[in-house]
Amino acid sequence: MDKQVTIGFIGLGVMGGPMCRNMAVKHTGRLVAFDLDSAAFSILQDTRAEFVSTIEALAAHSDVIFLSLPGGKQVTAVTAEIARHAKSGTTIVDLSTTSVAVAREVDTMLAGHGIAFADAPVARTREAAQQGKLSVMVGAPDALYARIRPFIDMIASDITHGGKVGTGQVLKLVNNMLVFEHVAALAEMMVVAERAGVAPEVMLDAVSKGSGDSFVLRNHGRKAMLTRSFPDKAFPPEYVLKDISYVLELAEASGVKANVAETAQRYYQGAIDAGLGGRYFPVVLELIEKQGKP
Repeated sequence: MDKQVTIGFIGLGVMGGPMCRNMAVKHTGRLVAFDLDSAAFSILQDTRAEFVSTIEALAAHSDVIFLSLPGGKQVTAVTAEIARHAKSGTTIVDLSTTSVAVAREVDTMLAGHGIAFADAPVARTREAAQQGKLSVMVGAPDALYARIRPFIDMIASDITHGGKVGTGQVLKLVNNMLVFEHVAALAEMMVVAERAGVAPEVMLDAVSKGSGDSFVLRNHGRKAMLTRSFPDKAFPPEYVLKDISYVLELAEASGVKANVAETAQRYYQGAIDAGLGGRYFPVVLELIEKQGKP
């Protein structure tokens, strides 16, 4: 890898901080980082990473810029700012989850400034981000994918090239929607089993030995729902609803009536309405538990 390449990284949050740290440790060249909260840079203090105070400064110094932002609105705003200050030939890789339409609109806008763009949303947990073992789904032309792959290798153990720009978001949204649906379905069955006389841990053990076993059961079920661990500052129902809105937008554009996704949407909105917002999204279990109770 060319050590002369300067990496820029914008967004040092729950996932972005660990990802940027892995790049700062593994990249032999320069890395500059920006976050609206300068305190977020603390995760990089024992690395060679440099903190800059503006997006303008980061854009001016970077060859490849990675984004880890809350959603499409932020990605649109930040890429527009980068476009005003970055040199032609810069590459932007968006690790955020956005709608497919936003990814393609941003790509078109940046192309007018001579800036290449790839959508590369990430999946798995904060722990996986810390370990550099994320799953990354990339939408990019073949030549661009080949150029950015060595950088993505710094944060991922599994990388899928979906095809043209936007396909990374398609894959990520499908992945997330299946998780959201499965968490809600698992919560329903945990409550049903417990009210029918089977302890939740027994139910999870039994299902894990049969065809109902899954990643969601082994992770969200055992680590969050069984232990009632629904912390703040994790992935809350509000973020779930954002992603579901992207899925429903994509489904409508594809001519598909996504009934199961709409049911899940009602559950997570119900969790917020019941005062469970801001907590880790498997907290939907507590909403279901309230059903049928006086």
